[in-house]
Amino acid sequence: MSLTDPVADFLTRVRNAINARHQKLDVPASNLKTEIARILKDEGYITSYKVSDEEGKSVLRVYLKYGPDGESAILDLKRISKPGSRVYTGKAGIRRVQGGLGISILTTPRGVMTGRQAYRENLGGEVLAHVW
Repeated sequence: MSLTDPVADFLTRVRNAINARHQKLDVPASNLKTEIARILKDEGYITSYKVSDEEGKSVLRVYLKYGPDGESAILDLKRISKPGSRVYTGKAGIRRVQGGLGISILTTPRGVMTGRQAYRENLGGEVLAHVW
């Protein structure tokens, strides 16, 4: 099975796991997905994550975060830049997500970071996703 867009697959799996109220989910690991999970953890959208080897394959396990009433920390995730239609932005083009309540995830020349970090560091890049 070859995936044309592993990031969209990752975001969809997270969305589906939240809708099904799972505590954790496993996805095939990659450096990019691990960096996205790091940002989600740093921004408080997931509890934690870890990369492990299972049967010779690298697996990224993401532990989802829920509030006291069972509401998810992530309301929604949206893939912005797709393989067929890449979306790049300069520093001036970095927009606030949901009026500042969400984050944008960008790949920049200095690695994967939030839109806020990229703006502070005067960087632009490819807009991977919005999370709120």
